[in-house]
Amino acid sequence: MLRLTGNRINVKTVVIYLLALIVFALGICLIFEQGYKLNAPPASASNPSSPVQTAGSLPGVEPSASLLANLRENLQDPLPRLFLQLIVILLVARLAGALAAKFRQPAVIGEMIAGILLGPSLLGWVSPDAFHFIFPASSLGSLRLFSQIGVCLFMFVVGMELNVGELKQQAKTAVLVSQISILFPYLLGVLAALFLFPTLAGARTTFPVFALFIGISLSITAFPVLARILQERGVTQTALGSTAIACAATGDVAAWSILAFVVAIAGAQSLIATSFTIGLVVLFVCFMLLWMQPRLPQYFDYVSHRSGGAGKGVIAMALVLLFISALATEMMGIHALFGSFLAGLIMPKRGELREFLKLRVENFSAVFLLPLFFAFTGLRTQIGLLNGPNDWAICLGLILVATVGKLGGTMVTARLTGINWIDSFALGALMNTRGLIELIALNIGYDLGILSPRIFVMLVIMTLVTTCMTGPLLGFSDYLRSRKPLAANLT
Repeated sequence: MLRLTGNRINVKTVVIYLLALIVFALGICLIFEQGYKLNAPPASASNPSSPVQTAGSLPGVEPSASLLANLRENLQDPLPRLFLQLIVILLVARLAGALAAKFRQPAVIGEMIAGILLGPSLLGWVSPDAFHFIFPASSLGSLRLFSQIGVCLFMFVVGMELNVGELKQQAKTAVLVSQISILFPYLLGVLAALFLFPTLAGARTTFPVFALFIGISLSITAFPVLARILQERGVTQTALGSTAIACAATGDVAAWSILAFVVAIAGAQSLIATSFTIGLVVLFVCFMLLWMQPRLPQYFDYVSHRSGGAGKGVIAMALVLLFISALATEMMGIHALFGSFLAGLIMPKRGELREFLKLRVENFSAVFLLPLFFAFTGLRTQIGLLNGPNDWAICLGLILVATVGKLGGTMVTARLTGINWIDSFALGALMNTRGLIELIALNIGYDLGILSPRIFVMLVIMTLVTTCMTGPLLGFSDYLRSRKPLAANLT
C-alpha cells in the first residue's frame, strides 16, 4: 500500500515508480526494434492517389517553418476557426460593453457597436488580411446558425418578461400611446418609402412589401433595452417607469404582429398563399394561448415533482417547447423568432418559475450567443457603402424621421392623455429606443431580400443613434424637472 509520511513520499513508492518507468521504456524500445523489421504495405494499397510525406521529411524545409505551416493549416479547419471567432467576439464584446457602461449607456449598446467594429467597416478596412483570416466567407454559415439560436433564446426571454397585469393597470395610457407611437412613425416610414424604393430597395421585393417593412423599421421599440434603462436609473416603480413598460410591452406585441404579417406577405407567392399562411399563424396562436397555456402549469408541476424540484427537467421542457414553437412558425414561413416569442409569452405566470428559467436562459444567451448575433450583423454592415453626401443625407433623414415619428408621436399623445410635458418627453425618449429588437427585424428584412445592403447600413446606423440618444435625453428631462419642479405638476 502506498503511504505518505508527513510531506515526504515513502522511499518504497519512489523505487516502485522508477522500476515501472524502466519497464515501460524497455518495452517501448523492444516493440520499436521489432517494428523496424516489418515491411510497410505498398503505396497503392494505402493511398493510390499520392504518397504522403511527413513534415520532417520535406526537402529544404526548416522544422520551425513546417511547424508554423502545420499550425496555420490546422486553423483552417471549421472547429478551430470557430473557436478563434468566439474568442475574438466575446473579448471585444465584453470590452465594448464595459466602455459603454462608463458612458452611462446600456452594455448592449457597446456590444452592438463591437459587432460593427469587427466587420468590414473597421477591421476589414484597417487590416483586410486579419479580417479575412478570422472571418472568411466560408465560415459565416456556422456563425449565423449560432447567432439565430441566440436570438431565439433572447426572444423567449422577452416573451416571459411581458407582464399582462401591468398592461391592465395602465390600459388607458398604454394602449393609446403605444398604438399612436407605432401608427405615426409607420405612416412616415411608408411615405419615405416612395423616395427610397427606386434606389435602395432589395432585389427580391415589391413596393408594398418594402414600404410596409420600412414602416415597421421606424416603429419598433426595444422593450428589453428600455426595461434595463429604467432599472439602471431606479425608476421602474415610478409612474413614468410603469407607464413606459406598459406602453413598450403593448407596442412590442403590436409591432411583432405587424412584422409577422409583412414577413408572411414577403414570403408568399400569391394572395392565396399569404391568406393561408396568416390563417395558419392565427390558428397556431389560438392553440398556444387557449389550449397550451392553461395546461402548462400542471405539465411543469409534473416535471418538477419527478425531478425533485425546478432543475434540468424543467429547463429541458422549456427548451423543447421553445424549439417546437420556433420550428412551427419557421415552417409556416414567418420566422422562428415569432414562435420563440410566443413560447415565452405562454410560460406559467408563477414568478419563481419564470425567474428560474429567465436566469439560466438569459445569462447563457446574453453572454455567449447574442454577441455572435451582433458580430454577424456587423459583418453585413459595410459603412463604406455610404460613399457620398447624398447617402449620408438619406441616413440623417431616416434618423430624423424615426425620431420625430416615435418621440414626437409618443410625446404629443401622452400629453393628450393628461401626462405633463416633461414626463411626456421622457416617455417619448424611452419609446424611441430601438436596440437589439430593431437589429433582429432588419436582419429578417435583409435575409428576405427586402433591404439592399446600403439601406441596411443606414437603418443599422439609425438604430444605434436613436438608442444612444435615450440616455442623454432622459438626462435632459431630469435637468428640466429639477429646474422647473412646478412643471411636473402641470396637467
